[in-house]
Amino acid sequence: MTKDAPHSETIPTDAGEARITWHPAPRARLLLAVSHGAGGGIEARDLRAVAAELPAHGVSVALVEQPWRVAGKKVAPAPRTLDTGWRGLWPALAKKGLPVVAGGRSAGARVACRTATELGAAAVLALSFPLHPPGRPEKSRAAELLGAGVPTLVVQGGNDPFGKPAEFPEGAYELVEIPHGDHGFAVPKRADIAQEEAVKRITDAVTRWTGMLDG
Repeated sequence: MTKDAPHSETIPTDAGEARITWHPAPRARLLLAVSHGAGGGIEARDLRAVAAELPAHGVSVALVEQPWRVAGKKVAPAPRTLDTGWRGLWPALAKKGLPVVAGGRSAGARVACRTATELGAAAVLALSFPLHPPGRPEKSRAAELLGAGVPTLVVQGGNDPFGKPAEFPEGAYELVEIPHGDHGFAVPKRADIAQEEAVKRITDAVTRWTGMLDG
């Protein structure tokens, strides 16, 4: 294994063992740590794409698996436990000596927003932020997003049942829409944008945004 090859390590936390899969950049200026949602793992198309693309642009990527996922459980625990796991692995991220961008998709994005200021994150990347449960717009989680307290990028599918871009409130964050995308950024075959193009728009947006952050 070369110095810059992807590799994994387990990290003990108060919620159990977490796992980080590192995708190092040869000359890193930032570290982007992204976690999965409540219904999947780091194999999600957006997480895999970001991990493959960002290192070439000076951003190391850490794909984070929460303890419940490492333990093989099928159901995510309460938000408080997710936050505990994230806090517990943060020192392993910070010790790299780089500004850390906290990120995640869906539930992972909520964790990043809730803990960003407390942990000293340089910024937040929210992929498919679950603004509300499907069909329950009155159960808004906007306060978590608006309370992140650091530069924030939201990348949202245009047809996400957890919150379409037009439903998001105004705030101090940037929102990029992926046309026709659902919560997993899948687009219908009949759409005027191919799946590959949808994924490229995600990585282009994240690359551009991280390029504007101070390294």
